[in-house]
Amino acid sequence: MKRVAAIDCGTNSIRLLVADADPATGELKDLDRRMQIVRLGQGVDRTGRLAPEALERTFAACREYAAVIKSLGAERVRFAATSASRDAENREDFVRGVVDILGVEPEVITGDQEAEFSFNGATKELLGMGTAGAERLPGKGGGGRRAGVARPFLVVDIGGGSTEFVLGDESVRAARSVDVGCVRMTERHLVHEGGISDPPSPGQISAIKADIATALDRAEETVPLGEAATLVGLAGSVTTVAAIALGLDRYESEAIHHSRIPLAKVREITERLLSSTHAERAAIPVMHPGRVDVIGAGALVLLSIMERTGAEEVVVSEHDILDGIAWHAALDDE
Repeated sequence: MKRVAAIDCGTNSIRLLVADADPATGELKDLDRRMQIVRLGQGVDRTGRLAPEALERTFAACREYAAVIKSLGAERVRFAATSASRDAENREDFVRGVVDILGVEPEVITGDQEAEFSFNGATKELLGMGTAGAERLPGKGGGGRRAGVARPFLVVDIGGGSTEFVLGDESVRAARSVDVGCVRMTERHLVHEGGISDPPSPGQISAIKADIATALDRAEETVPLGEAATLVGLAGSVTTVAAIALGLDRYESEAIHHSRIPLAKVREITERLLSSTHAERAAIPVMHPGRVDVIGAGALVLLSIMERTGAEEVVVSEHDILDGIAWHAALDDE
């Protein structure tokens, strides 16, 4: 067993996983898994730079994570930085700050690397589940869970600034990252006179849909989306939609992990989120405060993907790029 720490720093959130990994058995045992919304990508789409206050929020989270990593005695730390830090002119300020705090240099990974990490993290368990079907076990809100999954998988990681598409069986067959995510779409289309349109107008929603459609066209140039037998959805927008669909009174990772949410339910929730006010979204029990303003756009990305691919449901995974980063850290010396 190797004790490793993985950090995933995206456009909206920064997450930590400390785990014991056994490369021989494929087991990854969580010791600590946590997340903070830091909005590192604040304004990057407009200015091309990381804002000073966004950097400080991120560095504060890094200091907390450094203490956790030290207390648990991780042998190796791997820090992956994604969309916002790829796009920023002043990304060296970010790199220096992380090195000073954690002692490791953040890897500003490419979109294709991001997709590979997400695929590996999301599918390790699914590969062991086989393809035999089982009866649906419905959740309170109309979602459910069943044992069998069919291949190939289309893993979709909806982030703050980008969305990764990766198709594969045991390994990756095709992957593409496109610049559409919940924060980027919100800042590009829903910010008006310094505030978030609440709720958005039909015209604003149409503009988001057009951007998503263009991004899906780009993704299909590389990834044959229609070949997927199982759509696997990752990251906060997807898991939040799932938690709402399941009717949870609080966020329960175990209930959400490998739940299956039907297309009709995703459409219903997306329409509800896009027609609600900030206060109404904030009052949803499972809603993280940092997602209140961006969840509508994130849900719309998910819905658009399901409609484009013809997926009748999405299999929701709590294991994603973070788990993939941890595995890569464990296998660095293999």
